[in-house]
Amino acid sequence: MASEIIINSNPREIRVALVENNQLAEIFIEHKARKGIVGNIYKGIVTKILPGMQVAFVDIGLEKAGFLYVGDIDVIDLLEYENDDEAEGMNLGAGEDSSQEDGKHSRMNNPGIPIQNLLKEGQEIVVQIAKNPLGTKGARITSFITLAGRHIVYMPTVNQISVSRRIENEDEKDRLKNLIGDIGRPEEGYIIRTAGLGRQKEDFLPDVNFLHKLWDNLQDRSDSHEAPCLLYEDLNLIFRSIRDLFNEDVRRLVIDSKIDYENCIEFCSSYLPHLVDKIELYKEQVPIFDYYGIEIEINRALGRKIWLKSGGFITIDQTEALVAIDVNTGKFVGHTDPEETILKTNLEAVKEIVYQLRLRNIGGIIIVDFIDMAKEESKEIVWNSLTQELKFDRSRTNILKISELGLVEMTRKRVRGSLSQTLCDPCPYCEGKGHIKSPTTVCYEIIRALQRLVTNNLTQKIITIEVPPPVYDLLFEEETSYLDDIEKSYNIEVNVKVNHKLHQEKYTILT
Repeated sequence: MASEIIINSNPREIRVALVENNQLAEIFIEHKARKGIVGNIYKGIVTKILPGMQVAFVDIGLEKAGFLYVGDIDVIDLLEYENDDEAEGMNLGAGEDSSQEDGKHSRMNNPGIPIQNLLKEGQEIVVQIAKNPLGTKGARITSFITLAGRHIVYMPTVNQISVSRRIENEDEKDRLKNLIGDIGRPEEGYIIRTAGLGRQKEDFLPDVNFLHKLWDNLQDRSDSHEAPCLLYEDLNLIFRSIRDLFNEDVRRLVIDSKIDYENCIEFCSSYLPHLVDKIELYKEQVPIFDYYGIEIEINRALGRKIWLKSGGFITIDQTEALVAIDVNTGKFVGHTDPEETILKTNLEAVKEIVYQLRLRNIGGIIIVDFIDMAKEESKEIVWNSLTQELKFDRSRTNILKISELGLVEMTRKRVRGSLSQTLCDPCPYCEGKGHIKSPTTVCYEIIRALQRLVTNNLTQKIITIEVPPPVYDLLFEEETSYLDDIEKSYNIEVNVKVNHKLHQEKYTILT
């Protein structure tokens, strides 16, 4: 499909839009004050080990310590076994014919080895950021180092050559493995990326030589610097986009910053000369994202409800544990057969759901509530359609069959925060709950609080209550008789004052 990369860059942020068939497909945003750190490599110090959770915390010089699972520890680099036979018997490498996804590699998760036998507090270790800090969690880290190039991912600590799972031809897989085996270093690892399909030796050599030199420099820097320290900072968003998104389907890259345009030309001249002619400087007066209609699409992607062309709609609700997507027929009532109406709505929703998952970068556990279908044949059609649409998603997904309740459970790999997490903060008024107590509820809470107060041997006869405006109005419109009854029953005087600074759920009782 015809694609374009549109980049809006300024001193405060970088925004990269991938446009497919004139429609915004993915958006990447990097605020320079809160730059992502996935891919960065640090020399850290183990500060705490939790045997019960098989996790270690490592000080890498950031605000929060990184957390390292036992399965993300390269035991070959860390363990000094007294018994060499034990080390050889662990079978740490995966088979050569295993097919891998871009940027991933197979490894044993150190089964049966307690983390306290692998690491000690105060120990220095070289680690790489696997996931950005998210919420209250520190960064997830790994000691399996990966360095990404245009056509390959270099894994200096893993003895394995693998191929992207998107390359399906077995003969091509074998050819690529043999090619990399000839030019790579022995007993080190490589993943041939999807961009390597059909490439020859001369296409891989620049990648291999550059990544080898980068790793050698990293090791020298590690030997000469004290922990915690940063050893390697990954490319910025613009250069990562050129490396990872600029494939044969992309006909051009348009950028609105002259300085970054010149940097792109210099970068591509050195590493990707065939792309130089496809890079353009945007010169119009209208902001670039407005000119291409991207700004509107970003704002739409922050909404909860998305309408379908037929009149149906989907809603997307993101919680801490999972994302729930609900499909509804809405205004679409069909013509004759209800099953046909439901099937058509569900199939239309499938395309929109996959599109929204990519655009919003939604990850983790996802539950899709399709409209209930009576026929098993209909369920199979919807599931097959969903599976097919997800093949175009660069993020790894795992999907289960439609349940009896019409639910689909799936997972989508999450590396960075979603679009809403990047652009939005939780509402300071509702504190992210999405709702607040009604004035009626708060009014009744105040009345119950008064009753508790006066029944606890209160000697004060005049009570002052400060309430927010909506509660004040309700007390003097609908509940004034209730206040009068309390005053007569307990022989007290209640003065109510409005406080415009109070949250709708808050009130103050002064005695």
